[in-house]
Amino acid sequence: MRVVLAEDLFLLRDGLVRMLEAYDFEIAAAVETGPELTKALAELEPDVAVVDVRLPPSHTDEGLQCALAARRARPGLPVLVLSQHVEQLYARELLADGNGGIGYLLKDRVFDADQFIDAVRRVAAGGTAMDPQVISQLLTRRSQDKPMGGLTPREREVMELMAQGRSNAAIASQMVITERAVAKHTSNIFGKLGLPPSDDDNRPVLAVLAYLDRG
Repeated sequence: MRVVLAEDLFLLRDGLVRMLEAYDFEIAAAVETGPELTKALAELEPDVAVVDVRLPPSHTDEGLQCALAARRARPGLPVLVLSQHVEQLYARELLADGNGGIGYLLKDRVFDADQFIDAVRRVAAGGTAMDPQVISQLLTRRSQDKPMGGLTPREREVMELMAQGRSNAAIASQMVITERAVAKHTSNIFGKLGLPPSDDDNRPVLAVLAYLDRG
């Protein structure tokens, strides 16, 4: 699996390269600026891009904007964005096109190799990987705005894990329940929130995220 990596801090970039290579990813390019990222994504057509939100020369959200532009040019390009802090605006921009193959993680997560590599693989496969802190903030804000359809605490827990992009099997394992129970909770969640069912594994995740992000 070919990766384009964009990170301006040399030590972190080098560490990510080594980690990805240790898990059999091929580094197509490891760059440190926005223009270099744009060029690499256009010319190398990687399987997934791992991108720091803030890149030179602007040091604002240049990495994110380069990745979004690349997704417009190549719809569905898998992108995992890394950020120092939780910014709901970044998550909202990533989710705006309604397609999968997106992820948003805090940089602290890269120090947990299993969690980081799982997120890269999930995004590369067209899935979604959202940082738990992002989901927690969305849930908190949504709960303050409107009650969430009378969800039970168990259903809220399932919804939070679903919004992170976890599979039914992963949710069942973490909650120590059966996959059938997860499926039942998911059906209840969608019924209570008025969300349409879908056979596409990633669509429920995107539907839940869109619901949480609605004003």
